[in-house]
Amino acid sequence: MKSLKELLSSKRKLLHTRVAVACPEDEEVLNAIFEAYELGFCTFHLFGDITRIKQLTKKMGREIPKEFVMIEAKELASACQLAVRAISDGKADILMKGLVDTGIIMKEVLNKEYGIRTNQIISHVMVCELPRLKRLILLSDAAMIIDPTIPQMKAIITNAVSLAKKIGIINPKVAVISAIEKVNEKMPSTLKAKELQEMWEKGEITDCELYGPLAIDGALSVEAAKTKNISSPVAGNADILIVPYIEVGNALYKGWMFGCEGIKSAGIVMGAKAPIVLTSRADSHESKLSSIALAVRCLNNN
Repeated sequence: MKSLKELLSSKRKLLHTRVAVACPEDEEVLNAIFEAYELGFCTFHLFGDITRIKQLTKKMGREIPKEFVMIEAKELASACQLAVRAISDGKADILMKGLVDTGIIMKEVLNKEYGIRTNQIISHVMVCELPRLKRLILLSDAAMIIDPTIPQMKAIITNAVSLAKKIGIINPKVAVISAIEKVNEKMPSTLKAKELQEMWEKGEITDCELYGPLAIDGALSVEAAKTKNISSPVAGNADILIVPYIEVGNALYKGWMFGCEGIKSAGIVMGAKAPIVLTSRADSHESKLSSIALAVRCLNNN
């Protein structure tokens, strides 16, 4: 798969797939929901202020499909709890964040009584389509884990590799990102990268090629990798970028999205009992739609 357009044109007629949406009272969210349904990806259970949902739908000139289930929940936390319970009770297959803070919905995801956490680390993976490159780039973790430990970074890599394989990247090339390619004792990100590189060499990280530390240019540009004389199949050809801290990933992603023309993206949370569609509230409905399609593919391509 070379583009998100391919994702949107993939297998349809999966209306048995049910997406539980917490707090969908937003035009961009509703646009994505309606389009995903019309494209045949899934159907939806909406948890939120029903009056407001109907008002927005009318304003948009839309009608709520009769197949949709709507559950009243005026409080944000209540809507998130009910959506998560729908997953844990087997009434829905995918969770989607609407117009609500990530912290509120993730608190319910991690609830010990009815949450949908597993024994795996939960991490966020972005799939980005960059116009200058002829491949999709996965970025993790830009939204969940603030300062990951080495075991957490190993799990982040595992989740990203799993998603890469689900979208057709058979042997993903993983770049562990820093500002430079040499290990520097004063730069902790290079030490993290070195340790992960050693773990990969020992076979403790599998199903991928891995190299680090790598700066962004050395990871994505063949020319830059040659100039820097970096000897690795990952250099210049990375499919997955693993960042050392959430600030790095978040700034990189938002810099791409708001500073570069033509970039498209999708984002989901991996490692829970169900895929979680989790995008920024500022993301377009196209990004939210692609994220829904990505979650559906993840669910139905085990």
